Amino acid sequence: MTTALDRFQAAFREEHRAIRDTLLDLGAAFAAHDLASARPLLEKTAALTGPHFRYEEEAMYPALVTIFGEEYIEKLLGDHDRAIGAARRLAALTGQERLTDQETSEAIRLVRGLLPHISDCEGLSIMVERLPTERVQAILAARERAQGENLDLLTWATSVRTRPAAEPEPATRP
Repeated sequence: MTTALDRFQAAFREEHRAIRDTLLDLGAAFAAHDLASARPLLEKTAALTGPHFRYEEEAMYPALVTIFGEEYIEKLLGDHDRAIGAARRLAALTGQERLTDQETSEAIRLVRGLLPHISDCEGLSIMVERLPTERVQAILAARERAQGENLDLLTWATSVRTRPAAEPEPATRP
């Protein structure tokens, strides 16, 4: 018999793997100066992260406040703020006909900047193990709702999420 925790952990890990792989492919497309491949990969990333970020913010992060405290949850929300800002900038870059070398480097930097949150976030599943079953079930229910609405990252960030995103930090020049 599969428990709510088992279902959560399997889904959470698979989502992180899919996001990781898509981001790595996106970075490779930018490195190859292949905007034709980068555009759909960015759309896929946004499609994967919209529902994922949403249920994290609406159910999982609030449930983890009792374990981590407000400060660390604020850091996780800040990671999302920066990821949304990076996604906006990447969307602007992929909307161009071609990228300069500086813009390509910026795109690669932005994609790489998203990867640590994925690996850090994956570790949260062992903390969810400590939550009561009802909280895990609530997280799964929020996940189902977010997936049912299926809003991509930027649509969710502008139409549902009330917290403002952060603009990505400008690239430093040598």
